[in-house]
Amino acid sequence: MNQYLSLQQYYLFIGGWSAVGIITAFYLLRREAPYGRFTSEKWGPMVSNKVGWVLMETTVLVSFFVWQPPATVKWTSPAGIMTGMFLLHYLHRSFVYPFMIRTRGKKMPLVIMLSAMLFNTVNGSLLGSWFAHYAQYPDDWYSSFPFIAGTLCFFTGMFINWSADYQLIGLRGKGETGYKVPQGRLFEYVTSPNLMGEILEWGGYALLTWSAPGLAFFIWTCANLVPRAAANQRWYRQRFPDYPAKRRILIPFLW
Repeated sequence: MNQYLSLQQYYLFIGGWSAVGIITAFYLLRREAPYGRFTSEKWGPMVSNKVGWVLMETTVLVSFFVWQPPATVKWTSPAGIMTGMFLLHYLHRSFVYPFMIRTRGKKMPLVIMLSAMLFNTVNGSLLGSWFAHYAQYPDDWYSSFPFIAGTLCFFTGMFINWSADYQLIGLRGKGETGYKVPQGRLFEYVTSPNLMGEILEWGGYALLTWSAPGLAFFIWTCANLVPRAAANQRWYRQRFPDYPAKRRILIPFLW
């Protein structure tokens, strides 16, 4: 990307991309994205749920490493550590999680998979080019407040996200595809702790990288997941009359 964009142009592109994310959030607050429990064949051709997950999540790894090939990464540098953290999340998301979910026979609209691939291509490219060409971190960045606080948020969010995801997966027995109301742990306080954890994770990443593309990634994460969490709350309350009234959407005790 630095072959075509000056740093100023790079930042302008990120600003525009972030604005698109905010607009997307307002759209998704009014209309649920048609995947998972909201899947609809009205959106056109369908693809296997597992195949869709693998392809759209792998896209971010490919786009990231196009700009910063693994052989060029200085893994012990601040940027290398940040790259490793990004890689940890997406290796799990691309090659572990899709094969753990029990969605046999379920599909997602092709348009959802393609839009997610576009999203991941842009965000992966912005972050990959940042670390490869624009980022300049001092050697003592590890001891800075943004890095320490951001790293704490990142791994706390990852733990919450993974734990809640696997708790949801465990609600279904083999061959089951229906939905149940999750109980226990953070599900006692919010409907979507998995989404809460992912938001915290990428908020931490934006902080520890102290970067415009990290912030853009966080904005897009919120744009996708905050409306999704609100939609999940509505869905559960419509289908389960005894759904816990005190359970919040995303933030314990608040919202």
